[in-house]
Amino acid sequence: MLFLTNREPKQSIKSKKGRKFDFDLRINAPSNSVFCCERTGEGKYEELGAFEWFKRIRELKNCSNILFYIHGFSNLPEPDIFPRAEQLQAMFDGKPGDKVLVIPIIWPCDNDIGIVKDYWDDQTSADMSAYSLYRALDFFLKWRHEETQDELCLKRINILAHSMGNRVFRESLAAWEKYSLKSGVPMIFRNVFLVAADIVNESLEPHHRGRFIAQSARNVSVYYASDDLALRASKASNLKNAIASRRLGHSGPEDMRKVPSNVFAIDCDDINTAYDFPSGHSYFLTDKDGKPGAIFEHMFESIDTGRVPLDDIPNRRHRIRDK
Repeated sequence: MLFLTNREPKQSIKSKKGRKFDFDLRINAPSNSVFCCERTGEGKYEELGAFEWFKRIRELKNCSNILFYIHGFSNLPEPDIFPRAEQLQAMFDGKPGDKVLVIPIIWPCDNDIGIVKDYWDDQTSADMSAYSLYRALDFFLKWRHEETQDELCLKRINILAHSMGNRVFRESLAAWEKYSLKSGVPMIFRNVFLVAADIVNESLEPHHRGRFIAQSARNVSVYYASDDLALRASKASNLKNAIASRRLGHSGPEDMRKVPSNVFAIDCDDINTAYDFPSGHSYFLTDKDGKPGAIFEHMFESIDTGRVPLDDIPNRRHRIRDK
């Protein structure tokens, strides 16, 4: 499995193609570099280098879509991120048609004991990750359109951001616009899936930091559930620090009239706790029987068709029920 990370390795921080790569879990400060790597087995990683990494993507046959998966807070490479990415990949592989390639983006969560301290440390790390990840995004876009390539990379790019991964994604786009673009961001993603988003629910409105998410994508699907217990803990932690707004993953956008027309609200209240009991937070994988769940099926249809399935088209809303 290919992956990107700005976690520091135990080896030198100087990039080197073909070397062994081991995560240093004692360090949760983001590296200024992004490492292009491959997981060759459980706990076994190799650094490929940017050009070999991109070449692998471009030359992958029968693959028309890439899904970058940005994980949430307090997730470590093993046993959290890679097994979940493998599960996503297996579900996509079970679908007919062209392959969807899942690529996790691993940012440095903390492994401290204590969820409140962990949460606040990870929030800082999420913000600091923006500077290295936006440069990776900038480099990827330039490579994708490089005229000297034998073959341009025409694969569609999709983003799945879960929980605090939404903060990483939001801040990366904001940093990209501020330091590299200056006048908005290009539309480079086919779909952006914001699942249980741990950012304020006004984030996608004009003049808010998340406005670049809508600019960057054809479709932005916001999956939310009011009984997500992890986001209730997030809200309590943020109240302590004088941030009173509800979370996007709790209520969906604060006002659909204020967000761009390519933003869609997906109500997951009916299934989130059944799929992920008791927290109701990581509900985008399998159902209670271990089969691909209704939210995964909704995301797959959006990737496959380029259009978001909706119940209420004028209001851009959909309610997900179990099959």
